[in-house]
Amino acid sequence: MDARTMKLTAFAPASIGNVSVGFDVLGAGLAPVDGTLLGDTVSIEPAENFALTASGRFADRLPAGMENNIVFACHEFFNSALMLKGIAVKPCKMALNKALPIGSGLGSSASSIVAAFYALNAFYDYPFDNNELLYMMGECEGDISGSVHYDNVAPALFGGITLMTGLKEPICEQVPVFKDWYWAMCYSGISVSTAAAREILPKQFDMATTLTFGRQLANFIHASHTQNEALAAQVFFDVLAEEHRQVLLPHFAQSREFAMANGAIGFGISGSGPTVFAACKTQAQAQVIADYLAAEYIQNEDGFAHVCQIDTQGTRLV
Repeated sequence: MDARTMKLTAFAPASIGNVSVGFDVLGAGLAPVDGTLLGDTVSIEPAENFALTASGRFADRLPAGMENNIVFACHEFFNSALMLKGIAVKPCKMALNKALPIGSGLGSSASSIVAAFYALNAFYDYPFDNNELLYMMGECEGDISGSVHYDNVAPALFGGITLMTGLKEPICEQVPVFKDWYWAMCYSGISVSTAAAREILPKQFDMATTLTFGRQLANFIHASHTQNEALAAQVFFDVLAEEHRQVLLPHFAQSREFAMANGAIGFGISGSGPTVFAACKTQAQAQVIADYLAAEYIQNEDGFAHVCQIDTQGTRLV
C-alpha cells in the first residue's frame, strides 16, 4: 500500500545528551522499563491542504501559532529538500503529540524533530537515507539551540548510544551499550534554557581539564567496545559542564550524594538539565534512586521519574 494513502505515526524516544563523559559528542536513547513510550509522536496523513495540530501533556507549553511549531519548520525544510530531488510535494495533515517537556534536558525538541522527519520520509516512501535525514534534523535542531549539535537527534533516530564523528558522513557511529545497566532519570519540572546553560560555561578550558576530558571519553568508548564495566565506571563523570551548570539545578548536589552512596555507577546532568540520571548495575538500585529523586528532586507537578534502559530501537512507526 502506498504510504501516501494512509495515516502514519512515528515515535522518537527521549534522549540523554552528553552522557557525562561526552560533551556535545555522546548521546543515549531512553526506554522506561515499564513500557512507557517516553518521547513525542508525529502523525501524518493525506489532506487537501496542509494542517498541523498539537496535543499531549505539554502541548500547552508550545509557542502559539502553527508557523511557530517546530514540526512546521521540519515540514518546510523537508519540502525544500524534496524539490531539490525533483520530487513533487503532496499536501498532508500532521499532528504532534507533545509528551516531553520543553527545556527538560531530555531532547524534547529533538524528539519532535526526529519524529516529524521520520514520518515525512515514510510518507514519501523513504526518498532520503538516514545520514541525509540526520543532517536535516541537526539543522532544524540548530535553529532552536543556536548551534548545530547531534547528541540528541542521533540517539533519538538510531537508538542506543551514539558518538558524533564531526564528519559530514557518517555523522555518528553506534557505541556498544552495557545491556545490564539501568538508568534512573528524573525531570524536576522546571525549565532550563539550552542557550542559558551554554552561556554559563567558560569560553575556554585549561589544558589539564581538556586532557582529562579527552582521556575519559577515550577510555569510556574503549570500555564500551571491550565491555569493561569497571573501566567505564571509573571514568564516568563530567569534568566540563557539571561544575558550572549544577547551580541551575536545585537539590542537585544532595541528589548526587544519595545516588553515589546507594550504588550508582555515575550521576550526571542530561543535556543542559534539569533532568538528571544515575547509571546503576541493577534495577533495584535504580529504583531506589528513582524513588528518592521523585520525592526530593522534583519541584512541581510537571516532574516525573523513570527507571530506564538504553533504547535500542530508535525512531519507529507505531
